[in-house]
Amino acid sequence: MKIMVVMESCDRRIRAYRNGKTFDQCKEIAKSINIQIQKQILENGKVSWKELLEKVDHDELVYKLSLKYLRLDGFDIGNSKIPEIKKFTHA
Repeated sequence: MKIMVVMESCDRRIRAYRNGKTFDQCKEIAKSINIQIQKQILENGKVSWKELLEKVDHDELVYKLSLKYLRLDGFDIGNSKIPEIKKFTHA
């Protein structure tokens, strides 16, 4: 008797995250939210981490991707002592 074991792999393109979305769908959501957040930062000077978390409906993956893309776009994403996102200024 021969037993076959099939291992499932976690393919980032098909694995479901929160609400059944794939990783690529989460990336697209984060990119679209970043456009709105960047406008808000430019209008108000800053956005708190809490506001961003509410904007992404408490979706941790989209939240982290949003912070990543904001940093790549030249924004200061703050730290645990300064939990806010603002336009990076050269000192």
